[in-house]
Amino acid sequence: MSKLQYLEVERHDAVALVRLNRPEVLNALCMGLMEELAQTLIDLDTDEAVAVIVLTGNDKAFAAGADITEMKDVSYQYMLEHGGLTRHCDSIASCQKPIIAAVGGYALGGGCELAMMCDFIIAADNAKFGQPEITIGTIPGFGGSQRLTQLVGKSKAMDMCLTGRMMDAAEAERSGLAARVEALDSYLAVALDAAARIASFSRPVVSMAREAVDMALETTLTQGIKTERRMFKSTFALDDQKEGMTAFVEKRSPEFQHR
Repeated sequence: MSKLQYLEVERHDAVALVRLNRPEVLNALCMGLMEELAQTLIDLDTDEAVAVIVLTGNDKAFAAGADITEMKDVSYQYMLEHGGLTRHCDSIASCQKPIIAAVGGYALGGGCELAMMCDFIIAADNAKFGQPEITIGTIPGFGGSQRLTQLVGKSKAMDMCLTGRMMDAAEAERSGLAARVEALDSYLAVALDAAARIASFSRPVVSMAREAVDMALETTLTQGIKTERRMFKSTFALDDQKEGMTAFVEKRSPEFQHR
C-alpha cells in the first residue's frame, strides 16, 4: 500500500483499522481523502489477510462533512462530467468485506453518509449525526436522503434533511441509525472487538449473511425470503457448516477454514 496523506491504516490480526486523518478540519472529506479511501478499501478488499474493516476518525469528529472550501466554486458542468466527491462513493459502498463505522463526535453531511455506507455503526456517546446540506444551499449527494430514509423512516429523515438538525447518539440508536452506543473512551475498542468476532467466523458465511440482510432493503419480503432460503441451503455445501455444527455438538470451538 502506497504512502497515505489523509489516512492511517493499522492491522489488528485479521482486522484493518482505517482512520480518517485530517484533524485540523474535523476530517472534512476532500477529493484527496476520498481518492485515498476508495483505493485503500479496494486494496484491503483484495487482501486475503484482512477479514473485516473498521473505519473511524477521532474523538471529535468521524467526519464533519465535505470540504466546502474545495467545493464552493465547482461548476454544474464539472459535477456533470466528473461527479466530484460522489464518484468515489460506489467503490466504498461496494466493498465485499464487512465495514464497521466507529463514530466519535461529528458525523455530518458526507460524514454521516460515509458512516451509513458501512455495514453498521458503533457510536460514541458524544456522536452527532446530521444532513445539514440544506443550510448551505444544497442537498445530500452521497446517498444520504436514500439510506437515512431506509434506516430511520421518512418522517425523521425529512426532519433532518429539511431542518438540518443534528441527532445525538441516543436518538441515533433509538431510531436504528446506530447499532450500539458506547462510552467515548471505549467505543473504538468495542468496534475492534466486534470486528475480531466477525473475523473469527467463516468468511463465506459472513458474506452470505451480509448479502441476505442487504437484500431486505432491495427487494420485496417474499423475494427476500426466497433468496435467504436459497443461501441458507447453500451453506450446507460448505466445510465450515460441517465444522461449525460438529463443534457445537462436541462442545468445542470451531476451526473454520473459510471454505
